[in-house]
Amino acid sequence: MEYIVDQDKSTYIKTQFEKSIGLIPDDIQVGQLIKFYDMTVEKNKVMNLTAITEFEEFVMKHYVDSIAIIKVMDLKDKSYSLIDIGTGAGFPGIPLKIMFPKLNITLFDSLQKRLVFLDEVIRELGLKNITTVHGRAEEFGRKLDYREKYDIVVSRAVAELTPLCELSLPFCKVGGFFISYKGMKGAEELVDAERAIKVLGGKLEETLEFILPVTEKDENNSGRLLIKIGKIKPTDSKYPRGGGKPFKSPLYIDKSSK
Repeated sequence: MEYIVDQDKSTYIKTQFEKSIGLIPDDIQVGQLIKFYDMTVEKNKVMNLTAITEFEEFVMKHYVDSIAIIKVMDLKDKSYSLIDIGTGAGFPGIPLKIMFPKLNITLFDSLQKRLVFLDEVIRELGLKNITTVHGRAEEFGRKLDYREKYDIVVSRAVAELTPLCELSLPFCKVGGFFISYKGMKGAEELVDAERAIKVLGGKLEETLEFILPVTEKDENNSGRLLIKIGKIKPTDSKYPRGGGKPFKSPLYIDKSSK
């Protein structure tokens, strides 16, 4: 599929990707990234997808941030199964699929209208081996077709880490990884999440801090944290708990495990 590409936008994407994450997208990938931006901004006029619509900020805060997972996980030429929990407007799942086309990706979200938009994006960009699933993580994490089926589970800007682990780790295979994208407050959340990670069959493998280069319009909040949790044993069948319990009684509270 060919795209008419704005050369200024193309140059900006290639430059920022190379400088920030050491990866240069090819012309087809750049075309897909620009098309996805255009579609998102247009749909954002009638649907609340993102507060970030200025191109340079969008590239840094959505694209570069999404692809930064390669700082803790080698995805090049890999055919891992990956589920994006609470994908929202398609981040990080769509940029990951564009840059690493061999990945088999599931975009999971509780809001159907977002997924309808993402299905349109998938068709327009000609992406293969990527699907959308509508549902609640606390329910689908118990379904045999989804439970412990994925090599990689990712989640970005969804919830505080302790309940997020309970919603995400049940999807992860033993031997796989859950990678949470966080701001710098994630370090505090990680302290609270230590018990949950252990109870759910996980083990902290790595945390990586990095700085997103700021744009002229944004000189703050550029610190980012990637939290990589390995799945070392099956999650107990009682997790995830239903009825909103991961949020009402998070696992760092002793009574929640009773």
